[in-house]
Formats: sequence, C-alpha cells, structure tokens
Amino acid sequence: MAVSHNMFGFQRLLVQLISVVLLLGMSNFGAAAMPVVDSVRIGDYPEKTRFVMEFDKPVKFNVFTLGSPYRVVIELPEVAWRIKPETVPKGKRITGYRFGLFKPGQSRVVIDLKSPIKVSKSFTLPPNSKRGHRLVLDISEISSARFSALQKRRPEKRSIETKVSPEVRAPVLPLKKPKKRRKSERRLIVLDPGHGGIDPGARGRRGTLEKKLVLAQAKELRRQLLATGRYRVVMTRSRDIFVRLRERIAIAQRAGGDLFISLHADSIGNRHVRGGSVYTLSERASDKEAEALARRENKSDIIAGVDLNDQSKTVAKILIDLRQRLTKNDSVAFAKTLVAQLSKKTRMLRRKHRFAGFAVLKGPEIPSVLIEMGYLSNLHDERLLRRASHRRKIAGAIVQAIDRYFSRQQALRQP
Repeated sequence: MAVSHNMFGFQRLLVQLISVVLLLGMSNFGAAAMPVVDSVRIGDYPEKTRFVMEFDKPVKFNVFTLGSPYRVVIELPEVAWRIKPETVPKGKRITGYRFGLFKPGQSRVVIDLKSPIKVSKSFTLPPNSKRGHRLVLDISEISSARFSALQKRRPEKRSIETKVSPEVRAPVLPLKKPKKRRKSERRLIVLDPGHGGIDPGARGRRGTLEKKLVLAQAKELRRQLLATGRYRVVMTRSRDIFVRLRERIAIAQRAGGDLFISLHADSIGNRHVRGGSVYTLSERASDKEAEALARRENKSDIIAGVDLNDQSKTVAKILIDLRQRLTKNDSVAFAKTLVAQLSKKTRMLRRKHRFAGFAVLKGPEIPSVLIEMGYLSNLHDERLLRRASHRRKIAGAIVQAIDRYFSRQQALRQP
C-alpha cells in the first residue's frame, strides 16, 4: 500500500509539473508573439537626421508631426522594449524622445524637435546578416510657415490596425449618468496613478520612474480600501499605459466617484528638498513652485504626442463648468484631513496644503486632490518611496483620512 500511495503522489506531482511547464510555455509564446524593439539609432547629416528602430519581426507603422511644441509621432502595434531611454543618443535636431504603451494594442514613440521639420522619408528594411527588421525615418528642417502649411494639408490620421486580446483590452465604463447612491451603498473612490505608458513622469536619482512607483502605491491603497469593506475602488489605470488627462476625469465621472485621488512623486532641481504635500484645484496657484508643478503635470498629453487641436466642446465645457465651485470646499476639507493623517506617517513639506490649476482635478462634481508623496530628486525620499513598507504606511494614512472625511460629511448632513 505504501508503494501504491507513493506512486500516486509521484503521478500527481508529475501532472502538476507538466501543468506549470505548459503554462510557462503559453506565457512565453504570448510574449514571443509581440514584436520586440532591439535598438534605436540616430544619425546626423548636413541635410537630414535619420532615426532608425530595429525589431525582431516586421511591423506596421504610422508617422505624423505635431506643433506647439514640434514633435514627430510614430505609432506602432503593441511592442516590447529592450532598450532603456538613457542608452539612446540624441541628435542635433532631436532634443529627446519617449516610448511606451499609448493605449491597448498600440505603442508610440514621440520625438521632440528643436525646430519645425518634415518627415521626408519613412520606410522599412528587411533583415540582413548584421541587422534585423528596421523602421527608418529621415527628417529635415523647414520653415515654420512651411510646417504650418503641411499641417493644414495633412490628411486625417488613421490608426494602424491592431489586434487586442480580451485580457489587455481596457474596460469601457458606461457613458450613462450614474445612479444616485443609496445610503447603504459603499462609497466609490477613484484612484489615479499619474503618468503611465509613454509618459514616464519624474525620474529619480537612482532611476526610479514615477509612473511605476505611483502605480504600486495605488494598488496598495486599493488593497487597503477594499479590505475595509466600506469602499469600492476604480483606477484610471491598472498597468503601465498612458491615459489622457481628460479621460481620467471622464472615468471618474462615468463611474460616479465620491472622491478622486491622484497620486504623484515630484522631482526638482534642489536635491535637498524632501517631503510630501497635498494639492487642490485653484486657478491661482498658492506659490511659484505649485504653479510650476501644475504646468509640468498638465503637459502629460503633450508628452504622449496627443494632438491638442481635437478638444471637443463637451470637454471644454467640463474644464470650465461652474459646478467645480461646489466641490472645491469639499476638496479642501478632504485635503486638510489628508495632511493631518499623512503628517503622522511621513515627512511633509512646511507648506503641506497647496493649490494650483491641475487639469486632472477639474472634474466638476467630484471632490478631488493630488498627492505628491515626496521628491524623487531627493535620495532619502526616493529610497523610502521604493519600500513596500513605506507605501503601506502612506496607504494606511490615506484610508484613515477617507474614513474621517466621510464621517464628517455624514455628521454635517444630519438634521
């Protein structure tokens, strides 16, 4: 009997091992199916700059240019990146560039330019004995008048065809107006991890990317909120993907959020400055630093290569709706509670509560705050924010603040 029992155990272990191997094989097959960017090169010539991307398989692409500021945008199917931003050289006509996931099924490269240019050539090359599949762009300088004329003549941009598997397709929230919340219904908290995908946000002295850090913080905060049993949670993004500023607002509105919390980690020139702060919306900034921060954060769409000329009337209405005034007092009340709780768990700036014109806080119906958890330009803050234990402390303080805020709101509304 002992031999039979051992044999049965061995067979069960063998089946488990085979299952693991099959799962790993399927996972690797999925990863292998995605094109991989192996390298990026830039070559400067008197009459042009050549930008070359090398892939392990052929890809379809679209290229277009944008002004204010001058940019070239390369649209690709979703690809994997084997390159690091700091390893790619810049050119005399190129000031910098970014790459990453723009939306499900589509990656994007955005090239920043010193002056107006045109894409004189864009083509692909097959592999040879030394190189893989290549995408080549030749860009040359032109006058601003010529650039404007070409932009007016530019045909309507078409997105490349991409197949998106169900597991990576972003959930589409209903456009209908949210129903009024019943007294017994759990409050809905909308968490907004800043930046993402092609927009990396701030970069720490040790290479920490803001977009990854704030996503980890948002996931920990979501875990703690759900664990209370008192809240529901919606996240504007749950992976490394770009989300437009106006879409972050729209997600919160469509979901019928009760609070909107945007998570960030700043970086400035003074490496000695450290500590967190909480921001609320105001057309007049509390100080020059707050104003500068708002300008940086509001450039997220520009960084990702979004054409800002397609702002719809509906969106413009959202951004200037007078109903914002009705939520500002609640936002300030929540910010003060947040400051009190965060100060118990982490270092805060001397001026803990600040205000400025952050586009992401302009949802007219939802009390909203933006939390800067610290400075990635400061080694101590960067080291703390990378620690899971510190992120748990910050999340716990935010949960405490949310509890106190809603308790206060309920008490104020009681007859």
